[in-house]
Amino acid sequence: MTLSIFSCAPKDEKVVQSENLEQQETKTEKKLILFFGNSLTAGYGIEAEDAFPGLVASRIDSLGLDYRIINGGLSGETTASGVARLEWFLEEEPDIFILELGGNDGLRGIAISETEKNLRAMIQMVKAKYPKTRILLAGMQIPPNMGQDYASGFRELYPRVSQEENVTLIPFLLEGVAGNPALNLPDGIHPTEEGHLIVFETIWEFLAPLI
Repeated sequence: MTLSIFSCAPKDEKVVQSENLEQQETKTEKKLILFFGNSLTAGYGIEAEDAFPGLVASRIDSLGLDYRIINGGLSGETTASGVARLEWFLEEEPDIFILELGGNDGLRGIAISETEKNLRAMIQMVKAKYPKTRILLAGMQIPPNMGQDYASGFRELYPRVSQEENVTLIPFLLEGVAGNPALNLPDGIHPTEEGHLIVFETIWEFLAPLI
C-alpha cells in the first residue's frame, strides 16, 4: 500500500537507510497525493490504514495507479497551525493536494475571517511553489453551538474560498456521516471505520477525475 505516515520511534540506522532508499526510488516512480488536515485526516481513534487517506491508498494500489499517499493529518490542528506546518510538507511537489482544515477553528469559535485568511494562505502557498498542483478543498460544517449566524457563515466560507481561489470543492467532507451515532466514535465528532468508508467515497468522487 502506498501510504506514508510519520512516527517518532527510533529505528536501526541500516533500517532507516534502507527505507530512505526505498522512498527515494518510489518518489521517482510515483506521483504524490498529499492529504493535509487534522484528526479526521489522521484517523483519530482507528488504524491509519482505515482512515480515508489509507482507503484512498488501498484503492489506488488495487487499480495499479502510479500514485502514492502521504497522510499529513495532525490531531488538534487549526488553520493557523496548518499555515505554520505546511512548508515542511511542501519540500516535495504534490500532484494533488487535499486540504482538510477548519473544523477545529469552528468548534473553538475562531473568527470566520481568520479561518478564511488561513485557508487562502495555504492554498496560495501551494500555488506559489507548485503551480501545476491540483488542489481539493474539503468543505466543513459545524453544529450551531456558537449560534446559527456563526454556523451559517462558517458553512458559506468554503464555497467562497474555493470559487475565488479556483480550486475544487468537496462540499461537505462528512456528508452522510456527521450526526449519525452509528458512524461516529463516542465523542460524536470522529468517524468510525464504517464512517471513514463513506468519507472515502465522498472524496473519491472528486479525486478520481484528477488521477
